[in-house]
Amino acid sequence: MQTPDVSYARSGEVNIAYQTVGSGSVDVLFARGFAGDRLSVWEQPLLIRVLEDFASLARVMVVDKRGTGLSDRVADLPTLETRMDDVRAVMDAVGSERAALYGYSEGGV
Repeated sequence: MQTPDVSYARSGEVNIAYQTVGSGSVDVLFARGFAGDRLSVWEQPLLIRVLEDFASLARVMVVDKRGTGLSDRVADLPTLETRMDDVRAVMDAVGSERAALYGYSEGGV
């Protein structure tokens, strides 16, 4: 799988970095744990395989949560509401009206 281009969605005053892979009729938003970032996904064969499997059926949005990876740094820990605003910003940027959320570790919160 070729590493997709990085895009940014604006959530309030913060830029949220994301990539999309696949083009299925279902959307999946992929959120990793606190230490995970979107760039390191492409260096881990098992995660690539997971994304390839998802991408065979769905359009997958791979997101750097605010404060991680290529997303803007922030001073405070985001609230659940702020995190949901970030998710909505990415979904709006790609034109997604509905998505399944796939997260693990802190990304599952």
